[in-house]
Amino acid sequence: MADEREFRKALEGKDLPVLVLDNRWHRLFTQRQKTPEIAALADEITELMSRQARLRDDERKVKALKKKLMGEIMELRDRVMREGERSRAAKDLDDHTRLINECNERLEEYQDEQIGLPREIYHKNLKLMILSMEICYEKLHDNSERIEEIDEWITGIRAQLKKQVIEKQEKEVENFNLYSYMHNIFGAEVMEIFDINYDPEKQHPIRTMDINSRAGMMNQEILREMGKK
Repeated sequence: MADEREFRKALEGKDLPVLVLDNRWHRLFTQRQKTPEIAALADEITELMSRQARLRDDERKVKALKKKLMGEIMELRDRVMREGERSRAAKDLDDHTRLINECNERLEEYQDEQIGLPREIYHKNLKLMILSMEICYEKLHDNSERIEEIDEWITGIRAQLKKQVIEKQEKEVENFNLYSYMHNIFGAEVMEIFDINYDPEKQHPIRTMDINSRAGMMNQEILREMGKK
């Protein structure tokens, strides 16, 4: 199996799906538990993505607030010019200016943090992909070895089964012939005395044959043989 460096080289720069968001990745572990390392890494990625979503939502809200403040500040400036520097409008203008500056600072912080998040998510996701591939490869390898073992066992069993079936058929034919000859030679009463219970029609339906018909055929064969003598 390729080592981690080879995997990283092959996957570097590619547009990789975020595994924790892919149901197909979660189905890889429906029959086995995630390793502690994989589970921890998946939790880290989930938390990073949640953080990224919160930052985007906060950024959207701050931008909306800044836009509202910017829309109001022009009117406040006009009022200050009319009402003077000591008016209520002047205080509101100062508050708006302060809030706009705070919005700018917060937006800058959000943008700075968001710059590093995608790269951090990418590298953790790449690591998660490599760990997942290693786990799946090991399972595929173990399954393949077991499949080969079972296949060899099935091949051997088929050969044994074929021999057993042939032997069973031979024994059935032998029993059928023995019983037929004995029944015709000694008769049913003698067979019952020796407690020979054998029903070819019941035990071997493939070779179903009426005993009386077979007895008649055998008697004809015996007569023919006697006529030759």
